[in-house]
Amino acid sequence: MKIVVQKFGGTSVATPESRAAAYRHIERAKADGYAVVVVVSAMGRRGDPYATDTLLSLLDGESDGSSRGPDLRDKDLLMACGETISAVVFAHELRKRGHQVRVLTGGQAGIITNSDHGNARILDIRTDTLLSILSSGEIAVVMGFQGVDDRGEITTLGRGGSDTTATALGVALQAEVVDIFTDVSGIMTADPRLVEDARQLTQVTYTEICNLAYQGAKVIHPRAVEIAMQKNIPIRVRSTTSEDPGTLVTQSQHLLEHAAVLDKLVTGIAHTANVSQIRLRGEGIGTSSVFQLMAEHHISIDFISVTPTQVAFTVPDHLAGLAVRHLEALGYQVDVRSGCAKVSAVGAGMMGVPGIMARIVEALAAKGIEILQSADSHTTIWVLVDGSQLVEAVRALHQVFQLAEKDA
Repeated sequence: MKIVVQKFGGTSVATPESRAAAYRHIERAKADGYAVVVVVSAMGRRGDPYATDTLLSLLDGESDGSSRGPDLRDKDLLMACGETISAVVFAHELRKRGHQVRVLTGGQAGIITNSDHGNARILDIRTDTLLSILSSGEIAVVMGFQGVDDRGEITTLGRGGSDTTATALGVALQAEVVDIFTDVSGIMTADPRLVEDARQLTQVTYTEICNLAYQGAKVIHPRAVEIAMQKNIPIRVRSTTSEDPGTLVTQSQHLLEHAAVLDKLVTGIAHTANVSQIRLRGEGIGTSSVFQLMAEHHISIDFISVTPTQVAFTVPDHLAGLAVRHLEALGYQVDVRSGCAKVSAVGAGMMGVPGIMARIVEALAAKGIEILQSADSHTTIWVLVDGSQLVEAVRALHQVFQLAEKDA
């Protein structure tokens, strides 16, 4: 069988109109000879009646910031309801259009996870049931974001869980492609809300989109991309309401056929706002104890810089006060700068090319933007700037690397 996995996000299944657009994509795939597995998210976003965040708001301690949260097993049972509602409604309307459809929970689709409620990891996918359904000509509608552990307990996969469900099924079923349908037409060179001439990318590598996603681009979860990358299953990020082919995410070798792409040193600019820079100064800073302290209090740190006389890192603004209190309790002298933003230039084309950082420094300096901290890897360069200069910094880097220009 030729198999395609099509994932429809919350906005794609929220209204009869958006669902009708989704059905047309499914019918087109069927007409092209594909067996179709559909993965659905819960309907809508925060505030919509059946969205996951709305369901969570029913629990004391979720909406009011209370430290006494609900039982994690119970919480998974509640969160799984959003996808259940979505899948049943979606399948019912597909049947009204004349299609044979089977609805499956994550567990019924064969998704076996560990028992880490709220952030479970997929251990295995048993495909016998799905393959039988597809062989009979039925469309399989699978509830995203969920699985079961070895005791049959319902688990959820954490942030981006429906994306993860889709690519994991794509790998297990050896699908020809995984389509991620959303409310945007593809992956952009920068956030179009900040950069007017940001343009849609036709192709990116797995590594590039993972880096863009980790640095703030929210079109697809990097965990889902990493799963597809293991078996080189292509991903297309597409709009539910458009016939546009979207952005193809695939292995880097595929891009070698497109010389114009390789002329781009940088593929895109991502950003993360509302972060605080924390600096510890002085001789003999116990870096391991600092990082262990943050881990013990569940404070995720980023942008780490260590020298013999200074340790610097960033945390989300809302966690800065908590981090400082714990550090000062151990006797550290702490400097904090809140309201910062991390801006990232991402591109496989920069690997081994000298002068990229110099261009970034020059472009930002020309706009009077101070770099508070920087770091780099083979395919990404990060700079920390004051949050008030975020938009100008993103625009400056988008311009200096000529990202508005279309591929040949």
